[in-house]
Amino acid sequence: MSELKEDKNKYISREGWLSIFANTILFGLKYWAGIVTGSIALIADAWHTLTDSISSVIVLIGGKISRKPADDNHPFGHGRAEHIAAIIIGVLLALVAFDFIMSAIEKFGSREKTVFGTIAWVVTIISIGVKEALAQYAFWGYKKTQSSILKADGWHHRTDALSSVIILVGMALGKYFWWTDAVLGFIVAVMIGYASYEILSKEIKSLLGESPSDKHILEIRETAQTVSKNPLHLHHIHIHSYGNHTELSCHIKLPPHMSLDEAHDICTKIENAIKDKFGYISTIHPEPIEREE
Repeated sequence: MSELKEDKNKYISREGWLSIFANTILFGLKYWAGIVTGSIALIADAWHTLTDSISSVIVLIGGKISRKPADDNHPFGHGRAEHIAAIIIGVLLALVAFDFIMSAIEKFGSREKTVFGTIAWVVTIISIGVKEALAQYAFWGYKKTQSSILKADGWHHRTDALSSVIILVGMALGKYFWWTDAVLGFIVAVMIGYASYEILSKEIKSLLGESPSDKHILEIRETAQTVSKNPLHLHHIHIHSYGNHTELSCHIKLPPHMSLDEAHDICTKIENAIKDKFGYISTIHPEPIEREE
């Protein structure tokens, strides 16, 4: 478990710094290309890229806070800071989506036709390649560590790459249809908004708490049962996730005449088995078999 946490922290730190460096350079290139060519779309896309740098700063801060050990005020650690950081990224995505919608409405109303130059084409293609590479790295890190903050930042990179693809299509078709840029702006906004919804819905559920799946409950019961030949009737299973730290509480049924030492021994064995299998810290309440759940 300690090795997993170390790898998780390493990937979050690397992805965060790499993202800040790449996005800052891309922001400068896009903004410069937008000024040179007079493209409002490229200037807007440049600011969209800058939000990725801001989100990466949040990634680093959230990752650093989540690594702090438990203290008197936070007995279960600071792991949920990672979920909060991911929610902030999701909100940033929602704001960017709203800004795209407003820009598209304004451009559609003005019947503005965008004219792009060679510099715009080169910068946009470079942006697509770099942003997709950053997204792939973030998703790869997520698969290795299951860090929700890496997944959220990966989606942020992916939506930026997709928005640049949409702009590239608009650059190709814009000279034929004046409304192309406005319509594609709506499409980009929908994609970004959906990514925001995916992140926020998952992270808010994690913060509020959700019941474990039937499959997971079955796995926990099977793991606990390995320490005893008698049926334990594991029930009232509750799981509380704190990022890197997870607490589990449950009840078991034991013979009414079993000694306290024997009951304690079984509870300790179950706690160790669950910790070895899932990494959870367990609290087990034993009760007599005759008592109803």
